Amino acid sequence: MATSLIISEKGYIVTTVPKAKELRPFVEKVITLARRAKNLSGDQAKAQEVHLRRQAARFFHAGNSTFKAEQSRFRGAKGTTKEPIERTAGVKAVQMLFDELGTRYKDRNGGYTRIIKLGRRQGDNAEMAVIELVDNPRELAAKK
Repeated sequence: MATSLIISEKGYIVTTVPKAKELRPFVEKVITLARRAKNLSGDQAKAQEVHLRRQAARFFHAGNSTFKAEQSRFRGAKGTTKEPIERTAGVKAVQMLFDELGTRYKDRNGGYTRIIKLGRRQGDNAEMAVIELVDNPRELAAKK
């Protein structure tokens, strides 16, 4: 869910209230890591940024280590070339986190997410909520 929230173009996802409350600390921690990476300076800044990226990658799916040719072998195809599989959403989330969100929240000390309760879902009566990133582009455009 953290991956979905980070890479969503809208800047929010709709889920149940308990899931949103459970998701919030994870997203807050990784955004803090990205923010710290943007505030680095000095001769060890690049090494420290790599360290922070690796710490943030713990919260996302790392990706598959298999290749297309190895997977096609099980379907009867005889491929000998090994082409790497595309980057997963987790890798894209880490990139977006450090490239965009780190700079967006560079001067913010916390409170990167907001939970808005929507009411109850028809069917199972679960309480629904929107968890969104504050200061998202949609919100900034509405202020202007």
